[in-house]
Amino acid sequence: MNIAWFIFIAFLFLMAQSYLFRKWGLTRLTYSRTFSKESVFAGEEFEMLDEISNRKGLPIPWLRLESRIDPGLQFIRRQDSIKDEASEGYHKTLFSLFPYQKVTRRHRIKGLKRGVYHLENVSITLGDLIGLANAHESFHSEAMVLIYPKLVPIDQLPLPAHSLLGEITVKRWLMEDPFIRAGVRDYVNGDPLRSLNWKATARTGRLQVSKNDYTADFHLMIYLNLDETDDLWMPILNKPLAELKISYAATLATYLITKGISTGFGANSDFVPPFGSAPAQGRASVRIEPNHRQQQLTRLYDAMAKLSLDRSMSFPQFLNEDIGSRTNTDILIITSHVSEAWEERIRSIKNQGNEVHLLMISDSLNKGQEDKKEGEIKLGIN
Repeated sequence: MNIAWFIFIAFLFLMAQSYLFRKWGLTRLTYSRTFSKESVFAGEEFEMLDEISNRKGLPIPWLRLESRIDPGLQFIRRQDSIKDEASEGYHKTLFSLFPYQKVTRRHRIKGLKRGVYHLENVSITLGDLIGLANAHESFHSEAMVLIYPKLVPIDQLPLPAHSLLGEITVKRWLMEDPFIRAGVRDYVNGDPLRSLNWKATARTGRLQVSKNDYTADFHLMIYLNLDETDDLWMPILNKPLAELKISYAATLATYLITKGISTGFGANSDFVPPFGSAPAQGRASVRIEPNHRQQQLTRLYDAMAKLSLDRSMSFPQFLNEDIGSRTNTDILIITSHVSEAWEERIRSIKNQGNEVHLLMISDSLNKGQEDKKEGEIKLGIN
């Protein structure tokens, strides 16, 4: 009889605890997820923080968090950890919580690919003491991180690009600003008469001309062409090559802005729409006007991270937007495809006082950059 009562009481206890966990296990349970950084470069590591709180007197023997993770975010699993698992685009982690306990767990992540990574929901499952019952609920917890394009060492750019960078940098210091005075100097043959400084001439007894400082208004636009053919409706097939072009654009922008050159960026694409929203109607191109301030780099990196690998218009249409609206600007086009449809448009852009340079990127440069000689580079269009 004692054994029967013991079995009966144990059965009641097991049923009662199962009912308690099903009924109240998920109550007063809070969860939040954040990233340790808002933005990183591709290849860098950062942390994702899971914070869960049990704000009641009922302990939780086991609790599993499960969420879908883009393959572009790689979890770095610790050798001594049996609580974390990441496979097939899902991340799972296990907790156990005492009454009124808060647990924070840090996960090391490497950003493998450029892009915008937005996490929204996490699935929480908890169970009772012996696994007879479990409860399940989906929690809303937003977290977002930007992965910037990977920067490559400047000496790994295709070799003719180095000559172009030197030419642009020197040009920055050769252009004088007529509104910024930096003193006077002796007159030399060829100086315009309007530059004569009569007060200094009278004071020294020799012809003197006003000396101007170097301009801060030298502008450069880096244009990214995502066309692979003349067919607008063809999707981008060689995505690794497109990503390489974006990395080159980010590297060039970094180099030029740190040299004090006012630099902007444009592409015949648009931005990935914000999470949960539909693509905008009448998609436009991406253009960020030149600036030489350090904050410009962050703007360019953000834009490149959000850039969609989907064309919003053909590159000739993109060039049309510059005709009649841009002057005194150097334009550097990074492309793997050149079309005869460009010629008239580039000629019109040049006639407005702009210079156009072409940086051709071939697919051979994408294969580990083993043979840089195969990367065809052309500078300028006649």
